[in-house]
Amino acid sequence: MKLLISLVLGLILIGGCNRNSPVSSNDPIKAYDIDFNWGEGGPNGFARPGLWADANPAEHVNWYAELGCNVIQSFAVSCNGYAWYKNGLVPEQPGLKYDFLTEQVRLAHEKNIKVFGYFCAGSNTRWGLEHPDLSYGIPSNPHIPYTGTYIDFLCSSIEDAIKKTGIDGVFIDWLWNPGGTMEPYPPLKWLACEQQMFGELMNQPFPGKEKITSELELQFRRKAIDRCWKRVRAIVKKTKPDCIIWLTSCQLTSKDIAGSDMLKEVDWVLNEAGDIATTSAVRGMLGPQTRLVTCLANWNGQDPSKVIPAAIKENVGLYGFTKPVLGSLMPPVDYYLSKSIDSLKGDERNIAVLVRAYKNLSFDYVKK
Repeated sequence: MKLLISLVLGLILIGGCNRNSPVSSNDPIKAYDIDFNWGEGGPNGFARPGLWADANPAEHVNWYAELGCNVIQSFAVSCNGYAWYKNGLVPEQPGLKYDFLTEQVRLAHEKNIKVFGYFCAGSNTRWGLEHPDLSYGIPSNPHIPYTGTYIDFLCSSIEDAIKKTGIDGVFIDWLWNPGGTMEPYPPLKWLACEQQMFGELMNQPFPGKEKITSELELQFRRKAIDRCWKRVRAIVKKTKPDCIIWLTSCQLTSKDIAGSDMLKEVDWVLNEAGDIATTSAVRGMLGPQTRLVTCLANWNGQDPSKVIPAAIKENVGLYGFTKPVLGSLMPPVDYYLSKSIDSLKGDERNIAVLVRAYKNLSFDYVKK
């Protein structure tokens, strides 16, 4: 009963909007992502190039619309380093059947749904393979130092995707230094390219690895992220002033980004960890225009029956993601509505609660 009451109170805030209404600065954010990053056949944990290359944009848009989304987080370039649209600066996924992202945008706009194109700032397998001197190899975690050469490439890729696909926003993942996404981070390797970056960012010659203190490394880490962020923000807003920049972070309180200009300047920010405590605590670090979104995914272990009512009450956007399970897709939305949420686990339960929230249904609703 408490669960139902919490949802009803929350829906007073989220209700009154057509489930396919375009999301404005005041509308609830109702987003999802069928995730093309992680999969089999590659040299690391990322999907091999061309996996899901037959993905049908119409089927995907229809699934998101049935879920009740007004935002689709799709892919411009996934972590394997290949693009999900044709004739771009970045090579397309091998065997890409459709001009996937471009068509997704066109079809989603017919349903008044916004589409975001994904870029992973910190990991790109193709980049690592082609630029071994500018990468910590190709692990499936952040491995790219933010050299001027790499930032030029990233910004050109983003500009190209905005111009060619018409995306409404750019979704930036893993804007982290090489090594990891959560503290404590391993020490930097100080590749030759990073030593050059040190001179550029710190206005002094690289002093040698033995003289790098933890305080000095933290200064460098923050400056490296800040330089990359400012370049990305500048190119997005120059290319399409109303394009939304959506940053995701699994540790918003990290010393590398806490109190940064990035958190103050970004349009939307996602607490990927999904926990209510961080979502509440981070508000003081965000700009007055920044919209806060929380996340439901199997990896973060959050209880959707608690996270969703709390988010709705605080006007925090909702988002979830999971790897596809039926080819490039997920089961039909009716699958999640025809079962009680307590009968489902993991991402299936997350989706089941999200669809009920997105469609203004009670958590105990079961479609007959």
